[in-house]
Amino acid sequence: MTIAIIVGVLIVGALALIFTFNSLVGLRNQVLNAFRQIDVQLKRRYDLIPNLVNSVKGEMKFEQETLERVVKARAAAVSANQSGNIADMGKKEGELSMALGRLMMLTENYPNLKANDSVKSLMEELTNTENKVAFSRQFYNDLATKFNTKQQVFPTNMVAGMMGFKPSDLFEIPAEQAAQREAPKVEL
Repeated sequence: MTIAIIVGVLIVGALALIFTFNSLVGLRNQVLNAFRQIDVQLKRRYDLIPNLVNSVKGEMKFEQETLERVVKARAAAVSANQSGNIADMGKKEGELSMALGRLMMLTENYPNLKANDSVKSLMEELTNTENKVAFSRQFYNDLATKFNTKQQVFPTNMVAGMMGFKPSDLFEIPAEQAAQREAPKVEL
């Protein structure tokens, strides 16, 4: 009788261990998939930027510095994306977003650009892509938080530690770009 109880406890323990391990693997794979979805949107963003810059280059002769910032920020973001370092990616992507925001703001000052159908189309595509990037990051952060929480709660934390699971990094706004966190001040 005691042997049956011991065997039963071992079987239940083994099943719990297997279930916990499998759930951690499933969450880790969801986090990786969410990260790859960000990659897809960033690739689209990276592909749109040179087209936009080339479309506005002739009209914005006096804004070469802005155009150069966008091109440099894009190159830095592509490089950071290839490194896979999420903190660096967040920083470089934030810098690219700031440069693109400035470019979009400046195009408002050029009536010929505002009336140009290809520029309007590129701006709409880029805005749409920016929204998809933001959604993808939010989805990734939600899954990464769920995965990290699962690793920290008892008894899963013991299995996660034994099996070498590591917490996932979150996309965050770097401290030097904290101004992005603040709501804009509107004065009428």
